[in-house]
Amino acid sequence: MLEIRPNCELCDKDLPADSGDACICSYECTFCRSCVDELLENVCPNCGGGFVARPVRPKNVYREDTSIKFQPASDIRVNTKYSKSEIANFCQMIKNIPSQSR
Repeated sequence: MLEIRPNCELCDKDLPADSGDACICSYECTFCRSCVDELLENVCPNCGGGFVARPVRPKNVYREDTSIKFQPASDIRVNTKYSKSEIANFCQMIKNIPSQSR
């Protein structure tokens, strides 16, 4: 099950569980759409993968024990360990390789 992290790992913008602005990679690294598009150029600075929109966990219970009520989003804020210059260099190096070929 997805952690649904509460913030962008780069700019620390709040990304609530129902945010349509959250993007994740296959390791659940979480960044806002603005950072993904403008700074990261669809390259996860932690793993090199690409991003997709983070799914929204349903607010309402449509099936027994399934909803944000029963599986709450994480409240642990995560920030990338890399500096902005390290991220820029890394993204520049692999941004032209399609994410499915990285």
